[in-house]
Amino acid sequence: MESPLNYTIRLALSLGSSWKTHSLPDDCPWRAFTVKVHRAHSHLIILPKRDARTFLADMPDDSSLADLLLPGTHDTMALYGWPISQCQDLATPLVVQLNAGIRVLDIRMAVIKGKLIAYHGIYPQRTPFANVITTLRDFLANVPSETLVMSLKQEDFPATSAADFSRIVHDEMMAIPELWFLENRIPTLREVRGKVVLLSRFGGDGSGWEGGLEGLGIHPTRWPNSAREGFEWTCKGTTVRTQDWYNIPSFLDIPEKVDKAVGVLLPPPGDKSTLSISYFSAASFPLALPPTVAKGFGWPKAGFGVEGVNSRVGRWLLDRLAVCADIEEKDQPRIRGWALTDFFQDPESALVPLLIECNYYGR
Repeated sequence: MESPLNYTIRLALSLGSSWKTHSLPDDCPWRAFTVKVHRAHSHLIILPKRDARTFLADMPDDSSLADLLLPGTHDTMALYGWPISQCQDLATPLVVQLNAGIRVLDIRMAVIKGKLIAYHGIYPQRTPFANVITTLRDFLANVPSETLVMSLKQEDFPATSAADFSRIVHDEMMAIPELWFLENRIPTLREVRGKVVLLSRFGGDGSGWEGGLEGLGIHPTRWPNSAREGFEWTCKGTTVRTQDWYNIPSFLDIPEKVDKAVGVLLPPPGDKSTLSISYFSAASFPLALPPTVAKGFGWPKAGFGVEGVNSRVGRWLLDRLAVCADIEEKDQPRIRGWALTDFFQDPESALVPLLIECNYYGR
């Protein structure tokens, strides 16, 4: 009889860590995490290793996109302008994000010489919208089990009218019309595998689009700026709970930011017609720049530094997954929604796999 494979895990937390992922051989079907619960005690959590590139293939066709937990990136194309405008590492361009399991994209554009170019505020991010579209098409052609949600927002209101921006977006998107899902409702996976679902944070009155505002994809009816307590809007009978409080006063507000961002991912009891959109990102000058908020600094658990949003969210996810493993999964509210983060590979490329794992619990 062939003997089973054995794997050795060296349990050690680095100075100041509240949790850690452990290196295992590539052929190991598991991921291992330790979570510190006391100065001298940690929990060991073992989770299956999922294929992030194709994880939606495991989800039922009749799943609503509101019933999934989709990892996303805030300011997906913001690779330049550290430390103020950069929100993603230069080593993680769009194709890397897609292969890592990112399924919600936050694309922001400005019109430059008649063409759409990625921008974050006033800082150019260099990538043409046409290149973004090509990358999305190529990825979905190779992995047709997946779907992508693309939030698109205008960044150059002073220079370009809403009508002109909308027209240019339409013209560039319609170069590949079959790529898009443009109905103003929350679809099921069956309807949008191999497609990009548009979330339009632009559009004016919808002129030039087939169906007007009803042909602009999911179209928010309101989006107040940096609402601390979040806000709600409706999309064809679905309540969309949105948490996008980004203008936090300083890094001292990171704990409150995290509490609000993760809280919206837990659905209201008995409510099956809710979509949650949560931005883990935040920024203000000079005490809450994007890298500081996402990554933190120093050795916080040793009392020297601040734990960042990403690490805190990772700890929260591990705690929830551990609870689900200990008791009946069906008795626990399932984490779901669209979760967008800055510097998504920090810490230790573990946050996205933890978000993905939540889709497998409670089904």
